Amino acid sequence: MSDQVERYQILGYKEALTRTHHYPVACKELSLILREAYNKLPKNLQSLVFQDTLSSFKLLPQMWTDNAVSAAHLLVQSAEATLPKQKKNVATKEFKQAMVASKRRGKACRMQACHTELTQDVLVDIFSLLDTRSLVSASLVSRSWNAAACNNHLWQSLYATIFASDHNSSNAKDLLNGRRGEDNKENNSVDWREAFKRAYTDNSSKRLTTSRGYCLYCDMIVWLDGLKCGSGKCGPQPKMQPIVPKSSEQVVEYLLDGSSSMMSSDSDSDLDDCFDEWYIPKLWAHPLNQYRPG
Repeated sequence: MSDQVERYQILGYKEALTRTHHYPVACKELSLILREAYNKLPKNLQSLVFQDTLSSFKLLPQMWTDNAVSAAHLLVQSAEATLPKQKKNVATKEFKQAMVASKRRGKACRMQACHTELTQDVLVDIFSLLDTRSLVSASLVSRSWNAAACNNHLWQSLYATIFASDHNSSNAKDLLNGRRGEDNKENNSVDWREAFKRAYTDNSSKRLTTSRGYCLYCDMIVWLDGLKCGSGKCGPQPKMQPIVPKSSEQVVEYLLDGSSSMMSSDSDSDLDDCFDEWYIPKLWAHPLNQYRPG
C-alpha cells in the first residue's frame, strides 16, 4: 500500500459521508482533491476517490440540509471538470438520480410532518445529541424546532463542553451534571445561549466551526465531534485535547506529500470561509418564537 493511499484512508471519508454534520465538509474536501490533486494521484487512489465520490451522491437523499445539497453540487462540478469522460458520465448520472430521490424523500417527509409533530421534550432530548453547528441548523427549520433548540439547558451543556479548561473543569462538570439547591437556581437564571455567545466571540471562530483538526495524541488529521477528536483512538479522554484546526487545503496538502504544517494552523479555505459567513450570523439570530403575536 502506497503512503498516499494510507493517508487517504486515515482521512476517513467513507465513514464521514454517512454523518449528516460531516457530509458537507467531506464533499467539499473530495471536491478539492478532485480539482487540485486527482491527476497527481496513483491509479488505485484515483479509483478510491472516484468510489467515494459516487458514495457521496448515493448518500445524498439521506441528508436533510441545504448545506449538504450545496456541497454535493460543488462535488459534481469538480467531477465534471476533472474526471475522464466515462467516469464523469457515471458520476453525473448518479448525482441526478440522487437529486430526484432527495426531492421525493423531502416531499414525503413534509407530508408526514403535517400529521406528526414531536413534543418539545422529545425535541430537546434529540437536540441534546447534536453539535453546535447542527443545533443551529435545526433551529432554522420551524418555530417548534427553534423553541426547542433555544432550550437553556442545551446551551448550558454546550457551554460546559466547549469552553471547559483545566482550571475550570470542575465547574464545567457541575454545569454538565446540573447543580442542586441555590446553585442550581443561579444556573437556571443564566441565559446560557448568551453566555455561549460571549465566550464564542472571545475565541477563534475558526476553532469553533472547523470539522477537521490535527490531534497531537493520535498524531494524525481527524474528524472533530464537538471540537474533540472523533477518531476513538485517544484512549481515556484528557481534560483538554490538543487539537490544531486544519483547513481543506491543508488536508489536500497532507494527502499529497504527508505534510500540512501540522503544529500550526493557517487561514481557512475559501470553502470554509463561505460556510462561516452563513454560520456565524445565524448562530445569533433572534429566536423565532420571540416574534409570535401576543
